[in-house]
Amino acid sequence: MARDCYIGVDVGTGSARAGVFDRAGRMLASARRDITLFRAAGSVVEQSSAEIWAAVCDCVRRAVAAAAVAPARIGGIGFDATCSLVVLGQGGAPLPVGPSGDPARDIIVWMDHRATYQARRINATGHDVLRYVGGVISPEMETPKLLWLKENRRATFDAAWQFFDLTDFLTWKASGSLARSICTVTCKWTYLAHEGRWDAGYFRAAGLEEFADEGFARIGTDVVAPGTALGQGLTEQAAIAMGLPVGTPVAAGLIDAHAGGIGTVGATGSDPTANMAYVFGTSSCTMTTTRDPVFVPGVWGPYFSAMVPGFWLNEGGQSAAGAAIDQLLALHPFAAEARGLAADAGQPLPVWLAGQAGDPSQAVRLAAGLHVVPEFLGNRAPFADPDARAVIAGLGMENDLTSLVALYVAGLCGIGYGLRQIIAAQADAGAPIERIMISGGAGASDLVRQLLADATGTEVVAARATEPVLLGAAILGAVAGGGFADIVTAMAAMSAPDRSFAPATGEEATQHARRFDAFTRLQALARDLRGSE
Repeated sequence: MARDCYIGVDVGTGSARAGVFDRAGRMLASARRDITLFRAAGSVVEQSSAEIWAAVCDCVRRAVAAAAVAPARIGGIGFDATCSLVVLGQGGAPLPVGPSGDPARDIIVWMDHRATYQARRINATGHDVLRYVGGVISPEMETPKLLWLKENRRATFDAAWQFFDLTDFLTWKASGSLARSICTVTCKWTYLAHEGRWDAGYFRAAGLEEFADEGFARIGTDVVAPGTALGQGLTEQAAIAMGLPVGTPVAAGLIDAHAGGIGTVGATGSDPTANMAYVFGTSSCTMTTTRDPVFVPGVWGPYFSAMVPGFWLNEGGQSAAGAAIDQLLALHPFAAEARGLAADAGQPLPVWLAGQAGDPSQAVRLAAGLHVVPEFLGNRAPFADPDARAVIAGLGMENDLTSLVALYVAGLCGIGYGLRQIIAAQADAGAPIERIMISGGAGASDLVRQLLADATGTEVVAARATEPVLLGAAILGAVAGGGFADIVTAMAAMSAPDRSFAPATGEEATQHARRFDAFTRLQALARDLRGSE
């Protein structure tokens, strides 16, 4: 039987998903299951690796069944996930990572900012490794979180057998291989992929000398390219849990946003360096590919071979994007009633509101006099400022649908202006782009796509794939299973463009230029006010 179908698994912040794809990149079926977020005071956000693994296996089984594909036709499986930290003791036993003391809560989620103080101290070292994270390490990355564990949960830190990025945890559970992906350890752990090494001096300067002393055994000594076939494929235990044959090829994975990049940047058939991948979900992530390393202050990287093999990657984004819109809308007095109307229509509130905004090209007029800097969770790029917070100017006492739609449009414009700053910072440093390849659930509507094009002054292209993140993961599985020679070949065969959104001209373009000027002034004022306290 031909092994001509591939599975992509995506673990996002709120759910696990699996999709089955054919060789042309068409999704045959998918399945989804929610996963729990545990929150506590002090910016604590945690998850359970056991719950996530169970959700993944369930989704794979249901997706294969819905696709009506014989399990023997699955030629490979690829994984992506958020860049969250999984902490396991001997034998893979979960260890508690926070105040609850519950060992089932063994994941520090990417958006957990408990390690802000540790990140500041690491940045104060000025170590040369920091050049490859935009000059400033983020509390969303793993070494500040490791330092927090050492200083606040020493028993867990000492008892840990392995510290995994969530993607690498999933591939270990599937294949038994302890190999780490170049993507995860380079982008979030300070591995120097272009030199093929960890920097012991960095870990000693950061106060994490234990890792250097033990030869980095707990964070990865075998680092491989995304799409590399791991171990002997699915172990017997994993195969039974997923309902797939033992030995089904398992690919080294990607961070979720990077999977979206793989699923989109090759879709236009042009040079991948012309396309910025923009994944718009709970947070947003931008990924720009270059042939040579480009250093952009406040933008993570450059990372070698972290997404497209042989190319360098710059990664930016916004710590809260879809989540920022949700938070913004929740502040409005009409939000509860609107949420009920959206539920009656079977739609999430932002999707329903997009349908109330009218012509996407003229929607900016609805937000006249209303300005939002949606940095509720800090500025990831290009200012690398975790202490930044949101600004809302021009909000009145209206409590109707019209004013709620106006607030939604203003928030989307703010997301777009933040993206515009990232694009400009990268262009100034020598990494210009021609178009934005969009993916992610929060960016699925025409209104969002058009407003982003207008706010940035850059063409936005949506890929044919309805689930490009899942497609990116499936592309990895296709390469691991030998369906394609490499990722670039698989991208060209399995992805294609769908619709394009050209930026506004005329009065709308002028209005966005004025609003962008207001955005930058409000943003700067907020920094000044914070510094004066």
